[in-house]
Amino acid sequence: MDIAAKTGWSREEMAQNIARDIPDGSYVNLGIGMPELVANYIPENREVVFHTENGLLGIGPSPAEGQEDDEMINAGKKPVTANKGAAFFHHADSFAMIRGGHIDICVLGAFQISENGDLANWSTGEPKAIPAVGGAMDLVQGVKHVIIITKHTTKDGKPKIVRECTYPLTGKGVVDRIYTDLAIIDVTDKGLFVKEMAPGVDFNTLQGKTEALLNQY
Repeated sequence: MDIAAKTGWSREEMAQNIARDIPDGSYVNLGIGMPELVANYIPENREVVFHTENGLLGIGPSPAEGQEDDEMINAGKKPVTANKGAAFFHHADSFAMIRGGHIDICVLGAFQISENGDLANWSTGEPKAIPAVGGAMDLVQGVKHVIIITKHTTKDGKPKIVRECTYPLTGKGVVDRIYTDLAIIDVTDKGLFVKEMAPGVDFNTLQGKTEALLNQY
């Protein structure tokens, strides 16, 4: 029996794509959920310093099972370790780093991204939804480059990359690049440009799963 050709990237491969593109020496904040995977794939010969808004610069790998420290967690309350030379500081100082433009990159999830880089990632606007904006609004305004990692469509197949966001906004015109399971897309002042497509994906298929107009370099 023939095995069907692979279509799209896995969550881990999406994280690998981002890790591959983060420049050496960057200070990076990772959002909760899928963005946290990026820390697992930074190339060995590259130094990337991870920041968490609850007060740690220099996050190390996840601790081994049984070695967790309840006082060493990230913003998502997951256990972490600290690399040699890491710094601990007050929550307010952490946000001063963000708001002061001292973090190079943040990697966030998304509910919707518009064709001009608007981001909606904290609420679907449902009446019973629990508000969970966290530090996202500060991050998208204070960090130099905003990267999104997300599935290209919702569970029921609706596009996440849209002409205009219908959910409450996190920020307007803030997204620089989108990494999905189907493609890597740059957000520019001339529109959305496809940088790379996943295995088994062609441009027409990609456009069919995207509400916003896509362009090719």
